[in-house]
Amino acid sequence: MANKVIKKNEVFLNGKYYPISEPVRQVLASIYPAKVTIGDTTRDSQLRASVISWSDFRGGIGVENMEGSKDIDRAWFSTCSLRYKKHLVLAGKPSDAVSNSASGSSTLDLIQEFAGDLYCIFSDQKIYKFTSGNDGFGSALDTLPDVATDALQVRMGGTLYLVIAHTGGYTYTSNASSFTDDTKDAQYLAFWNDKLWGIDNTGQLWHAATLGSETNDAKLPLPSDQVTDLFVARNASGNPILYAMTKQGLYAHDATNSLWVETQLALPFHKENGKGSTRWRDSVYIPAGLGIYKYINGSNSAVVTIVGPDRDDGLPSDYRGTIKGLLGTHNDLLALVDGTLAPDTRDLYASGEENVIPDSTGYSTILGYNETGWEVKWAAPAAGKKITAGYVTDVGSALATTEGYRIYWGYDTDLYWMQLHSDVTNPNQIVNYRYASSGVLETPWYNADQSEVDKLALKLKVETEDCSTGATGENQNIKVEYAIDGKEKNNDGTTAYTTMGTITSDGTTPYTFGSGVGTTFRSIKFKITLTSDGDTKSPDLLSLTLEWRKKLETKFGWSVNLDLSKGYKGNSPKAMRSNILTAIQTNTLLEFTYKDDSTTDRNYYVDIIQAQGLDHTAYDERGNTTLVLAEP
Repeated sequence: MANKVIKKNEVFLNGKYYPISEPVRQVLASIYPAKVTIGDTTRDSQLRASVISWSDFRGGIGVENMEGSKDIDRAWFSTCSLRYKKHLVLAGKPSDAVSNSASGSSTLDLIQEFAGDLYCIFSDQKIYKFTSGNDGFGSALDTLPDVATDALQVRMGGTLYLVIAHTGGYTYTSNASSFTDDTKDAQYLAFWNDKLWGIDNTGQLWHAATLGSETNDAKLPLPSDQVTDLFVARNASGNPILYAMTKQGLYAHDATNSLWVETQLALPFHKENGKGSTRWRDSVYIPAGLGIYKYINGSNSAVVTIVGPDRDDGLPSDYRGTIKGLLGTHNDLLALVDGTLAPDTRDLYASGEENVIPDSTGYSTILGYNETGWEVKWAAPAAGKKITAGYVTDVGSALATTEGYRIYWGYDTDLYWMQLHSDVTNPNQIVNYRYASSGVLETPWYNADQSEVDKLALKLKVETEDCSTGATGENQNIKVEYAIDGKEKNNDGTTAYTTMGTITSDGTTPYTFGSGVGTTFRSIKFKITLTSDGDTKSPDLLSLTLEWRKKLETKFGWSVNLDLSKGYKGNSPKAMRSNILTAIQTNTLLEFTYKDDSTTDRNYYVDIIQAQGLDHTAYDERGNTTLVLAEP
């Protein structure tokens, strides 16, 4: 039964009744939270509204939920270019698919440069030259004895060769018209110390100073089917040596003693460990599923760092997959991510576990890493098709003066290419660059690090450049959407967004929430879509600024003047003062009411935060005591 007060000029506190000498005064005791400013502080001139401003996404993708200011330069996912401060523009435009009708449904497995031309090897084992004049293919040049696994261009004895490994041996040519098949088994190839080196499925290494004449060398102390790559990188002394990457870790070749030596980079078993490893700048980068190990070998020490796109919160589930190869460029390390292959392909179903995504359902991508963050260079237009091969070069282009530096890649049965920057560029100054037709950026969820506090979105200001509307080729716009609380979903499980508008002009465009009264949220995120109907221009998002207010749960306080001039309900003034002191020293909250209410709606649980007139001199215990009570 709820305690209540039925007598006038009386209060109930901590199980005791007290007379009062004046009415109870109720006040609002909520402590208004300090405002928060994240981003450009010069924008924040309001006294009560908090501000967060996004104008720099160079930290890259991979953060789903923000943690204060440290993640202000991160995105959850984006297909736009994130490399510039105060510029969010479209990514590069991929070519149309270049199909090879002669290979039918065969996938493009390998791409290799040779003698200034580009050659493509398909899963039907046929070799084609990519014709630069019309960006197409001619007739098949040769048919390999088996499916190709590796290829490289080498100069031996003064002659330039194209060498192609396959599990039935290796094939080589010096003129791309006459091909020689060698039966020495080779799964991966490398060139070191003026020799061609190959390693087979059993881990047997061999070398040849002259093609067609091989000598066995070291053999890996591992079971068969463990080798995933063979490459050259420096050792602890700074000298280049051979390395073999395996599903269980990295091995270094001791040429003097013809031995394989296990390095400190011993990895947990992974079926995809090391496939497509590469040396870029001062380090070796080794993929493992969607992860990447950065390996720096120094004097008496080795430094291993995790740098893959699986860091932080990873990628959206439909863009996860397995890295099939790494390619170095001037500005980025490019990762070819096969979205049709789940990150872990071991027999999980037998143990009742499940992959992050089912096989053959994801979107393949090309991701770029600049030692600061990851961005999406290209995303497949359809799910369930794999990216199979990649190569970076300036050959094979009919437009070499403007678009010669390219990445080529195999996507399912077709060849694609895209222009790359060979230097650091400014979007305001760039020329002769082709942009994609659309791109999307999703910010992380933002909750001001206080998910329990109610927030109110007030206004959004969007600063843009190069937006316009007009004739075909002159339409560049930016669509702005938002979502709240992470719970609203479409029927397909994707986040449900509310559209604020589409911007077609330059300057700062303001949007209000809730028709001016604001929109309540616990967490909020934004989706920005850039669109252009021409390929020479891109709309440009300069900044995105959210003004919002946070407010704590309503709490009340009371000022109560207790009349202790005489005894009350069997308690003397001295006893009442003792009861008040006990209440002050009590660790739990105190029940307080001053109303005749049969419910508990007017029964409050409070702390005594101030007390005046609690004691007097000599023997006189009479007087008035003022208490200030507040809900916590």
